[in-house]
Amino acid sequence: MIVRPRPGALAILFAWRGSILPQIAPQVVALTAMSCLVVATERGWAHAIPLNAGIGPFTLIGLALSIFLSFRNNACYDRWWEARKVWGALIVETRGLARLLGALLPADGAGNEALRRRCLDRLAGFAHALHARLRGRDAAAAAAPFLPEAERGRLAACASPADAALSNLAADLGAALREGSLSDVSFGLFEQKLAGLSGVQAACERIQGTPLPFAYTLLLYRTAWLYCLLLPFGLAASLGWGTPVATALVAYTFFGLDALGDELEEPFGSAANDLPLDALLRTVDGVVQDALGAPVPPPLAPERYWLR
Repeated sequence: MIVRPRPGALAILFAWRGSILPQIAPQVVALTAMSCLVVATERGWAHAIPLNAGIGPFTLIGLALSIFLSFRNNACYDRWWEARKVWGALIVETRGLARLLGALLPADGAGNEALRRRCLDRLAGFAHALHARLRGRDAAAAAAPFLPEAERGRLAACASPADAALSNLAADLGAALREGSLSDVSFGLFEQKLAGLSGVQAACERIQGTPLPFAYTLLLYRTAWLYCLLLPFGLAASLGWGTPVATALVAYTFFGLDALGDELEEPFGSAANDLPLDALLRTVDGVVQDALGAPVPPPLAPERYWLR
């Protein structure tokens, strides 16, 4: 995610870091070059392809296309914002579970202290496994350093290492309940937090596994291309050599919004405008390490305005 103060009036025109322009530059350059060709040959094709309707039809189509783009971008932003709220809920549930473990499993006995630390390690393993899965990495390898040696070999065979970490955490607490170290009321409080973490995982998997319908994106992309390809023919007679500039601005707006929507649609990716999952995971690690009494890792800082 790009994190930077708003540039000044001049700097904002040339801001490159975080801009969508590098992705859409080929389309803008190609359409601008085609516009120059259309203007240069306007006398030759004007009689063969008379466009007497003027700019009116392009205004109506452009208005409809811009409204359609705004609907799609709102849908993509909703996915991005929901994903951010879900990871915020993960931090909240992590803090709540860490507090409960410290309050209900006080360090007044070796058994309680060992169980508390094991549960906190499993909590960290769950977060790292979820992060790795959302980023397309090896979830088993991400969770393995936080789990007991006996469980690491079985992670690769698990359909969801994150869910396995939660299941083992619940099993540890269930064993403590059966042994009498936990009351049924205390176990119920822990179960509520585990259900919250499971809900976070399910929400992340739902967002990642349910993209916007492809036909929706395809329709918008085709319409934007056709509009920008035909626009120079409608402007050449009235704007002349101003046509390439107008076409470039329209192409930058339409294709820029389309590309930005593509990034927001997949909020767990590693593009510049995706969520900073690494920074959010570092926050979870800080909560766990603080509960363990270990040094808290510093929060991640943006690198050239890019918070990963």
